[in-house]
Amino acid sequence: MALTVLLLSFTILMLLGMPIAFVMGLSSLITVMYMDIPPLVVFQRMAAGMNVFALMAIPFFIYAGELMLRGTIAERLVQLASAMVGHFRGGLGLVNVMASTLFGGISGSAVADASAVGSLMIPQMKKRGYDVDYAVNVTVMSSIIDLLIPPSHNMIIYAIAAGGAISIADLFTAGIIPGLLLALAMMVTAYIVAIKRGYPAEAFPGFAAFGRIFIVSIPGLMLIAVILLGVRSGVFTATESSMIAAIYAFLVTILVYRALSWRDFVNATLGAVRTTALVLLVIGTAGAFGWLMALLQVPTATIEFMRDISSNPYVIFLMINVILLFLGTFMDMSPLIIISTPIFLPVVKAYGMDPVHFGIIMILNQGIGLVTPPVGSVLFIGCAIGKISIMDSMRTIWPFFLASLIVLGIVTYIPEVSLFLPRVWSQ
Repeated sequence: MALTVLLLSFTILMLLGMPIAFVMGLSSLITVMYMDIPPLVVFQRMAAGMNVFALMAIPFFIYAGELMLRGTIAERLVQLASAMVGHFRGGLGLVNVMASTLFGGISGSAVADASAVGSLMIPQMKKRGYDVDYAVNVTVMSSIIDLLIPPSHNMIIYAIAAGGAISIADLFTAGIIPGLLLALAMMVTAYIVAIKRGYPAEAFPGFAAFGRIFIVSIPGLMLIAVILLGVRSGVFTATESSMIAAIYAFLVTILVYRALSWRDFVNATLGAVRTTALVLLVIGTAGAFGWLMALLQVPTATIEFMRDISSNPYVIFLMINVILLFLGTFMDMSPLIIISTPIFLPVVKAYGMDPVHFGIIMILNQGIGLVTPPVGSVLFIGCAIGKISIMDSMRTIWPFFLASLIVLGIVTYIPEVSLFLPRVWSQ
């Protein structure tokens, strides 16, 4: 009965439009009161969920992304992407995907990517004759790449939700090939749609101009190497790398590009504080909600339920993907990771799946949920920038959805796509 109270209160509060953090907190509070457990336990579990040292990496990675976003790094990466792929048919669509791939190594946030790259690319694409639905669809779908390219703070959240026994360095490394595969799939799809719609190609700026643009972009691109190689080599931890990233971003924007004004610095700091507060509140309330789910033996019941349906690992993995895709339509990514990881990780481990592999599947799966209504935060941002309705975008976004689902299937059923680089780098 307690589980019914938990799920029913959660559903009702969600339908009322309450923010997800308060939904999880209040539903947990209602349930413990029904179970005659002191309400103080909910707040203790919230504090315990946030009081994890590894979470220190999240605010610093967010801060680094804010500094580099306001320090014109995004604009320089768009210029580099344009010089690389803009001369193909439908070049600005390919530029959009390439810019998201490069920006992912700086921000690790799909929302930040959709805001930064979308604000630059969508108006340009509209101005040069591209349909607005195409511009928005390319922007929102390619922003998912950021979640797989390190540094991704959602990978840190997954590692903590899995009990802290999974290497964040392995997760960072494991996301590279799936992220590049997703980028390739988005570029191919954007190119095919561009040909069907007759979009033009951009002029190639010449090798000399390309060289100058590349050299100017090197300081920003170096952040990716600093984070990944530093963590992978063991020179510093993921938490330490986030602090180094923030310091590096500050120095590059101040000393190299000289593009960060005092107002930009203040806005970047306030933006990082607001985002961090929101993320940590969600993590805390999701921790209390997840603790109740474990107390009510939901993971055990889930394993038994799935075993009753099938003992075939391929069927089990498909079922989990379908469930996560459904949940992603009405829950945001961070709380869903914290809630669903303790439920599904024991299931996939029982069927022989590596936890690092499952982490990449979950990140990609729930990234698709960010562009799926009714709670698709990235989709909302793209549509707001493009000034079109969500329905107009959804009518023509299906080729990009199909491409992302194909990549999800490849990542799910071919483990080496995720595990090859971690195994090579650990030798």
